[in-house]
Amino acid sequence: MLASQIGERGYMVTNPSVLILIPAFNEENRIESVITRIRNYVPMADILVVNDGSTDGTEAVCRRAGAVVLSHSFNLGVGSALQTGYKYAVREGYEYIIQLDADGQHDPAYLPAFYTTLVNTDADVVIGSRFLANNDNSMTFPRRMGGRIFSLLLSILIKEKITDPTSGFRGMKRRVLDFCVGDLYGFDYPDADFLLTLHRSGFTLVEIPMKVAARISGQSQHRGLKPVYYVLKMFLSIFIILLRKKSV
Repeated sequence: MLASQIGERGYMVTNPSVLILIPAFNEENRIESVITRIRNYVPMADILVVNDGSTDGTEAVCRRAGAVVLSHSFNLGVGSALQTGYKYAVREGYEYIIQLDADGQHDPAYLPAFYTTLVNTDADVVIGSRFLANNDNSMTFPRRMGGRIFSLLLSILIKEKITDPTSGFRGMKRRVLDFCVGDLYGFDYPDADFLLTLHRSGFTLVEIPMKVAARISGQSQHRGLKPVYYVLKMFLSIFIILLRKKSV
């Protein structure tokens, strides 16, 4: 159970089975409200922020809000930030991890649904899908088209319908975390190629519907020529994965 208890001094004693992971880069103006809302919906969960080389006050804000913070000396990218969180989760013995973005676009109200799905089903990975909730209008046109292309490609490759392979709102069980801290994890953007690798390694994927809020401030990592680079790199990554021998 994920039930919380009150200790002798009146403090909340957290159940160490679930960790909420937030990779963050220069999000001092938004992340405190994200942490607060997480506590509203899953007060028993521990919260880890991986501060990926922020140059603003992100680290101080997160510590003040009561989150555990691990900081990179400089920006390494979301893939490295996530793996830092996975390694921490494995080291500390967590059974489940749920990751969401720091900018407030991912609604913490969906966290209980992620946790319930992880605990009560055979799914190893739970993906929050904007497309199942008819919420793809929260994405820019290039990202929406890219998402649909990789959705089609991934669904064909794994023979299972995946509608939102670029979603960063995900939950995973411990055995997936053990895999992610190994040598086969090396993803700058852990999207369709990452899900393909997990499927070929014997893990079960499932999607749940969720809505994403529009970005109201800050800069998206998918700007300028980055979407073009992302698409080319993702196709190359998928091709390389298909050349590898399956892990199962």
